[in-house]
Amino acid sequence: MEGLERFLREHSFFAGMAPDYIDILTGCAKNVRFEEGDYLFHEGDIADQLYLVRAGRVGLEINKPGASVTIQTVGESDIVGASWLVPPYRRGLSARALERTRAIALDAACLRGKCEDNHDLGYEMMKRFMPVLIQRLRAARLQILGN
Repeated sequence: MEGLERFLREHSFFAGMAPDYIDILTGCAKNVRFEEGDYLFHEGDIADQLYLVRAGRVGLEINKPGASVTIQTVGESDIVGASWLVPPYRRGLSARALERTRAIALDAACLRGKCEDNHDLGYEMMKRFMPVLIQRLRAARLQILGN
């Protein structure tokens, strides 16, 4: 767990977060790996994990009939899978490893439970997620306008 705690503490998404919160979140974390071409998840799936990318690149895709469109590529120090936070907890995008990717997976049910038990932690998480969600919305908008 010490390695996971250190990684969470050092990840840019959690920069400056209180050590007590990092301790709480570490209990929801595990290491995962994806090979090039593997999907982390598909659009419409249950949002059961949040991923903190440690190494590699992940394409965020919107599905349309007969094709997928990559709206953004994320990498080291980025997060993937913000849908865990908002009901009905379904993926709005697909995420595919563009190369071997290592990440920390945070269990969504565990995260929601921790945030529900500690509303200050929940508010802290919401403040950190909102800029990411806004940025991803802008990226999708630009992709749509470009087509």
